[in-house]
Amino acid sequence: MRTIVAICAALSVAAITSGAATVTGTVHAEGKAGADQAAAGGKYESRKLKFVERVNYAELRDFVVYIDHAVNLKFEPPAKPLKVAQKDGAFTPHVLPVLAGSVVEWPNNDDIFHNVFSISESKTFDLDLYNAPEIKRVTFEKTGRVDVFCSIHTRMHCIILVLENPWFAVTDAKGKYTITNIPPGTYKLKAWHERLPSQVQEITVPEQGEAKVDFTLGITNLPKY
Repeated sequence: MRTIVAICAALSVAAITSGAATVTGTVHAEGKAGADQAAAGGKYESRKLKFVERVNYAELRDFVVYIDHAVNLKFEPPAKPLKVAQKDGAFTPHVLPVLAGSVVEWPNNDDIFHNVFSISESKTFDLDLYNAPEIKRVTFEKTGRVDVFCSIHTRMHCIILVLENPWFAVTDAKGKYTITNIPPGTYKLKAWHERLPSQVQEITVPEQGEAKVDFTLGITNLPKY
């Protein structure tokens, strides 16, 4: 029965992608106006503040762009596990979008112990302490944001963004993204970043060709107190 369901799902996906297009564009972030005045005045050079790290919005990376609430279809996750490596005291990549049901493996490539755990609502787990050559795996069934940490090393943090369909992309070093094989229709396209409000644009995807959508994220449209 499970095989029949999988075949039907595959046929459904093939049917909707038989006429498909590409959505491409750029994403960048902007800080609040006036925030640079203190820096320009040399206040960050004081003894008290010289170690304060400021956000450089022009250098923010790891934006994720995806089709939100697209169609009522069940998509088969990739057969091969995805990977977040532990190397040089960091998780790589820092942000990994995955299709619900995907398996992620966590190889430890350092010569020290690490721990991988999450207390996020959509996925809670603890892989305990381990190092090479042991590799542990986690299946992410439920959509949502999963923040992952190492219990030993304070700066080790990454995010698994579990999504409901395969139409997503991470921006490259220049902020560009490309999502392919989107069936024609009208959708909500969302741009996400871990420290900024998301932005949504309604788009119409043609039967063939390319649609271009750009985003600028910032601290906007939040309630004032």
